[in-house]
Amino acid sequence: MLSDVKVFASDAPSAPLVVLHCYGDEGGKVYSAVKEITDSDFSLAAVSGLDWNKDMSPWSAKSVFKGEKDFEGGADRYIEELEGKILPDILSRLSGEPSAKYIAGYSMAGLFSLYSLYKTDIFDGAASCSGSLWYPDFREYCEASELKQGTRIYMSLGDKESHTRNPVMATVEDDTKAIYEMYRSKGIDTIFEMNQGNHFTEPDKRTAKGIAWLIGGY
Repeated sequence: MLSDVKVFASDAPSAPLVVLHCYGDEGGKVYSAVKEITDSDFSLAAVSGLDWNKDMSPWSAKSVFKGEKDFEGGADRYIEELEGKILPDILSRLSGEPSAKYIAGYSMAGLFSLYSLYKTDIFDGAASCSGSLWYPDFREYCEASELKQGTRIYMSLGDKESHTRNPVMATVEDDTKAIYEMYRSKGIDTIFEMNQGNHFTEPDKRTAKGIAWLIGGY
């Protein structure tokens, strides 16, 4: 995998860091959108150049779209690279040690953000924005697994995202709400926000709201 990392660094040495996994080059737009919501200091590392169906998928699964390749389940391998190579490089570009480290993403990257909390303890929380939480067996995985104490989680969804003929993706609202309620029942600091529109409605702004909440500015 050849990842590309753009770092928008705060001048404040202890500003929290948010690692955002991007499908394309939307990192700058998300950073600007967060700045429109809050004055809170933070640094953003936008990671792109990913193999979306491989690096962001927790385990192998059949494609939900005809003609697209299956999900390869490469998240564990990618998390090792993130923890061992990518994050140290990001930290070397900052002016100090962040007070907290968060991970955020949209769609499959939102799924990956939650999954990574179970596989590594380097992050203090996650924003799963319109996350692909319909992913086969992911709800059951979350229900059977535990997160570290003090984890903070932001979850969101569009109110039309479950209105699809695809029987797998149609479960996204039920699965997202079930995971949210499960987190709440375990005392995890979690918020769920329902946005207007389908999966492709204002993804940058939706992601920005999740990041703003994580850093305490929303």
